[in-house]
Amino acid sequence: MGRGHMPIGRRERAKQAKRERIMTAARELFAEHGVSGVTTQQIAHRADVAIGTLYLYASTKAELLIMVQNERFAAAIDAGLAAANAAAGQGALGPVIALIRPVVECLREHIENGRTYLHELVFGDPTEPYRQAGLALAGRLEDGVTGLLTRDAHIGAADAATLARVITAIIHISTTATVYLHRSDEAVLADIRDQIHATLAPHHRAE
Repeated sequence: MGRGHMPIGRRERAKQAKRERIMTAARELFAEHGVSGVTTQQIAHRADVAIGTLYLYASTKAELLIMVQNERFAAAIDAGLAAANAAAGQGALGPVIALIRPVVECLREHIENGRTYLHELVFGDPTEPYRQAGLALAGRLEDGVTGLLTRDAHIGAADAATLARVITAIIHISTTATVYLHRSDEAVLADIRDQIHATLAPHHRAE
């Protein structure tokens, strides 16, 4: 017999099925009611698992939210990177905006959930596995912005990394600050674009 994939045992299949039911239940309930309007007991009930079983997969409601949002965040980054590559040749600003557009839309799809997710990533325990995964995604986004900026002949590699951190900070504030909550996605993106343009402008004037 070849050394291909080992078959998954019944116990492991059962664990995967429970995790998927929990994820689906959490995803649906958070979308319907927002993170503050949902309890872990409600998630366990919809997933048809005991509350103790749910805690084997995520020990808090915040971790459940991070589990759900990590999937959405990853998909948004993938979409953004593809869009940025399609926008190559438009200078730095066009591809960067193409990258961050689906990320902003993802974070604002349900504003309470997006704000809570970012808050938990920044202020929660960075050693918790789901937060580690979320922080890795944030790093991937930052690296994506860095890569796009290094294509600009006016921006050196070291400056590109620093500017990428500034740009991700702009995204964070623009998608979480209370003053921006009632703006449309397009208005928020337009404001982000203006801020990024102003941030990059000195590098072009210096040439």
